[in-house]
Amino acid sequence: MTIRVLLADDDEAIRSAYRIILDAQPDIEVVNEAADGLAAIALAERLRPDVILADIRMPRLDGLELTRRLGGEFRVVVVTTFDLDEYVHEALRAGAAGFLLKRSGPALLAEAVRSAVAGDALISPQITVRLLRRLSAGPPKRSAGGRGAECPKVGPVEELTAREREIAGLVAVGATNAEIAAELFISAGTVKNHLAAIQRKLGTRNRVGIAAWSWESGA
Repeated sequence: MTIRVLLADDDEAIRSAYRIILDAQPDIEVVNEAADGLAAIALAERLRPDVILADIRMPRLDGLELTRRLGGEFRVVVVTTFDLDEYVHEALRAGAAGFLLKRSGPALLAEAVRSAVAGDALISPQITVRLLRRLSAGPPKRSAGGRGAECPKVGPVEELTAREREIAGLVAVGATNAEIAAELFISAGTVKNHLAAIQRKLGTRNRVGIAAWSWESGA
């Protein structure tokens, strides 16, 4: 199946670069481009793409509002120059199927498109690691009666194998599927299968949940 992608970015050079990267993939096709959010919505409703790549800062309608309007119906991957936590949180709350920094590179761009179609939400490793370092400090401790007693950590629904723990640890330091495959001398398809099994066992929806479990458990 060919994954049909709509590009939404007010920078023509960025759109051209994305088109070159994605059209070079054997399973991805860019079906059209939009220079603002309202044009992107109109094209999405007419073309019904599988994935929309949307910049945050666009004229007429920004990428966050576009995601709020279309996130329940289309898979929207937000791509931005601005590495701001509030953008990440707002995009995911709005239903984004991924959040990438523009400096993430061609391989991660294509992987984000495929992950969105697969029902996963890929977030730039740089953002994932930063957010999870904050999580690793844990919630404030509370005692009996509401103060001082620390909440117990939730374990996996099913125990992970040694290989799955190894992969979860690599996800937690921001490794992409391709980097994990190279590190462990396995195929990218095998990595994807392991990640699916890990998500099922941990009861999490995406690699961010995997990374959070790894940080919290010390795996």
